[in-house]
Amino acid sequence: MPLTLTLSEGVLPKGTEKQAYQRLSDAMLKWHGLTGNKFVTPMVIGHINVIDKEHTFSGSKESPVAFVEWKVPAFAFTDRKAQLGYVEEATNIIHEMSGGKHPKDRIWVNVLHAVDGAWGVNGAAMTNSELMEAASRG
Repeated sequence: MPLTLTLSEGVLPKGTEKQAYQRLSDAMLKWHGLTGNKFVTPMVIGHINVIDKEHTFSGSKESPVAFVEWKVPAFAFTDRKAQLGYVEEATNIIHEMSGGKHPKDRIWVNVLHAVDGAWGVNGAAMTNSELMEAASRG
């Protein structure tokens, strides 16, 4: 489940991006009741993009921004409580780690769902049912 954390340079203090990534990942697992799950945890992968602040925009104008974007199987983030809780927590993580300087209205969280059957693990295309079964054993 790839997480892409994209930040304008200076949104977070230099060197704290990895900590933000870890906290965002841990929060996703928590909101899905999967903390410590041996099948799902290794699939929480991703990367961090830190972009020159003159190359990020909001409202078509140069602006410092933060994007928290997940790519997940279709059954993830379907529970409204998890959606509300995660978006609030993720927003607060970035805001707090910025020292309260980066405004919450410049932090976006979104989720992209994979087509059922198109989630590849260890060379096998798994369906949502297969993923859920494997996760329940983890």
